[in-house]
Amino acid sequence: MAGGLGTGGLKYAAEIGAEALQVFVSNPRGWAQSASKPEEDALLRESELPVYVHASYLVNFGSPNPETLEKSISSVEHAMERAAAIGALGVVVHTGSAVTQPVEAAMAQIHERLLPLLESLPEDAPGLLLEPMAGQGAMLCATVDQLGPYFEALEHHPLLGVCLDTCHAFAAGHDLTAEKGVADTLDALVETVGEDRLKLIHANDSKDVCGSRKDRHENIGKGHIGERPFAELLGHPAVAGVPFIIETPGRSAEPHKADIDVLKLLRG
Repeated sequence: MAGGLGTGGLKYAAEIGAEALQVFVSNPRGWAQSASKPEEDALLRESELPVYVHASYLVNFGSPNPETLEKSISSVEHAMERAAAIGALGVVVHTGSAVTQPVEAAMAQIHERLLPLLESLPEDAPGLLLEPMAGQGAMLCATVDQLGPYFEALEHHPLLGVCLDTCHAFAAGHDLTAEKGVADTLDALVETVGEDRLKLIHANDSKDVCGSRKDRHENIGKGHIGERPFAELLGHPAVAGVPFIIETPGRSAEPHKADIDVLKLLRG
């Protein structure tokens, strides 16, 4: 985002051949809420690319710590407001961890605190996209079936959607490399949350093996997932029209452009 949220983001997107864009509207590793710059917001709002916002990595609606919970709610409220300002289609939020409390208590907390936030939003607000994690620690949601209790806690709110991270799913135990592994995973996702709830894919290969519960991303085709499952993913009916966002290693345009080029080739 160097040079401005819109200016820098769109410039980088053009450089790597991106067809969609994910941005952070604040420091992803902190709680500080960055102010808007109307001219930068307008650039994203008026661009032809689908835009998504990723909420802070610190957000955890399942935390037993009252301060963390309050900051999580405030952080996502800010992200939703900023997403609306830049014309984003959704806000990605990690599903979080129960930490030291029972899962049932964490889910009750999510119902009590996150559902009112969703209900306060207008019907045309960006969606809140739940991203299951790799399964480490006391994570509330890793495998796609675990989205069921999360959706139930939020009463299947119409603004609720899913962002499926391929590295997370693989690490959590969904063997995308197996015969029908991709189809089985996506079919289970649709069966759990319903059709048209999958709104975004984080397309990342994995440095670690299936079931490792390690969240370590790799460039497309360079990890344990490999290229074939991404081709199958791109061809599945549940993914029709769903944007892919890469979160792969690299501090320059070259590896990201290469990943996008591979995905475009596999799509064809």
